[in-house]
Amino acid sequence: MVKTFQYDEVPVLETTSGKLKGYFYDGEYIFKGVPYAQAERFQMPVEAKWEGIQDATSYGFVCPLLVQDTPRGELLVPHRYWPQDEHCQNLNIWTTTLDEKAQKPVVVWLHGGGYFAGSSIEQAAYDGFNMCMLGDVVVVSINHRLNILGYLDLSPFGEKYANSGNAGHADMVAALRWIRKNIALFGGDPDNVTIFGQSGGGMKVADLMQIAEADGLFHKGLIMSGVGSEGLQPSCTGDGREIVSALLRELNIGEDEVEKLETVPYYELAKAYGKVSPAIAAKGGYVGNAPLVNDYYKGYPLGYGLRECTGKIPVMIGTVFGEFSFAPAMFNKLELSEQEMEEIIGKVYGEHTKELMQEFARAYPGKNPTDLLYVDRAMRQPSKQLAKLFVELGNENVHLYDFTLEFPFMHNKIAWHCADIPFFFHNTDKVEICGMPGVSDKLEEQMFGAFMAFVRSGDPNFEKLPAWPGVTSEKEPTMIFDRECEVRMNFDDKLYELIDSILPPFNLAELTKEQDIQH
Repeated sequence: MVKTFQYDEVPVLETTSGKLKGYFYDGEYIFKGVPYAQAERFQMPVEAKWEGIQDATSYGFVCPLLVQDTPRGELLVPHRYWPQDEHCQNLNIWTTTLDEKAQKPVVVWLHGGGYFAGSSIEQAAYDGFNMCMLGDVVVVSINHRLNILGYLDLSPFGEKYANSGNAGHADMVAALRWIRKNIALFGGDPDNVTIFGQSGGGMKVADLMQIAEADGLFHKGLIMSGVGSEGLQPSCTGDGREIVSALLRELNIGEDEVEKLETVPYYELAKAYGKVSPAIAAKGGYVGNAPLVNDYYKGYPLGYGLRECTGKIPVMIGTVFGEFSFAPAMFNKLELSEQEMEEIIGKVYGEHTKELMQEFARAYPGKNPTDLLYVDRAMRQPSKQLAKLFVELGNENVHLYDFTLEFPFMHNKIAWHCADIPFFFHNTDKVEICGMPGVSDKLEEQMFGAFMAFVRSGDPNFEKLPAWPGVTSEKEPTMIFDRECEVRMNFDDKLYELIDSILPPFNLAELTKEQDIQH
């Protein structure tokens, strides 16, 4: 069937920044690369303004990266790459109507990649078309400054650099402010905005709750694999005097000429940063690359507590079973005898193996015992801790999930970091590894439906899932997203208690090193 494309018939919109022209395709109006702000390097964003009609038919620049991406694991997480430029404050919009009275829920995507990488279109599953059409919502995705462009504190060197350590977060606040002012033009309701993100994007959802300037700009949040322990997600404190002084020396620039850093070609700056930052980081000094705790940003919630005024925002918080288990399995778990499985697990858990296997079977009935080796130790426990913080502030709309699906890859690989994204976006058709007829399509409808119910009401309950209670001070009900969805209560507390009594604390750097060796 031929799909309808229109351009000339699409009206020019009069935004607070200027005139805007998008296009229509297959039932949706699409606007790409819309500038929401502009800023000089290391400085705060101001609302974008333009003359004439701004073309919004091509994606905008994405933020430059400190190091070049190396394509690998594309079956697990298929990517899209795009031209880079530090003037990357732009967003994309998908909507089915331009009726200002439509008041459709607005869903805003904050991409992953920590605070140093990624983009609004980086993953194939980030496309907003299906969510917009099937969920009857307005979808927005945001690009903002990252790494040393978004998170390097130069405030000791002049007032013009005040809060430069949080420039990336200030960009997101500017985007949300632009959305509030203009989204009605795209059929959206500025008083029903849900922000959601995965990994670094999930961290950004929680971070925005810690910024007073973002108050009232969003109303609900979905945090996907975005709550880590302090070891995984350390807070940035102090200031940038040492790292910036080291950069100046490396680039042969005097401290009285610090403004020259604004015009050093980005990749020269990134190379210099890569040379001088490791030594400072090794001794615990500030090197940026993450938001700076100050009067603007009140700090990571698990380390600093939630701001009380945002503690009652409805939230969904979840993780996937395997999170950082990207390395290929060294065995076929489907062909192992019980003795062989016990021997493999024993290499990690030694004398505790049988006890752990028994507890794992209670926590995850039906899973292969060797999956115990991939249980997430990075984010599941901190996610439960964050949920409790919300509950302590009287929040009755806190819902936990755990995505535990196995995929037809390397002998039923258990879900990994990013594996749930296509399901929440209703984009499993864009991710080949999700091609499981009768499985992924059913689960996609359940997960997408729960998210859309949440977007509308702050409650993810809907008819295609079992009843899903919220977290309370006594109970932690978790929706298990799998071939068969069910709610389980405090099901893995004992398992984690045992694992943590045997193994040292989770260390992502060590895990990454091990997986690189296996590759």
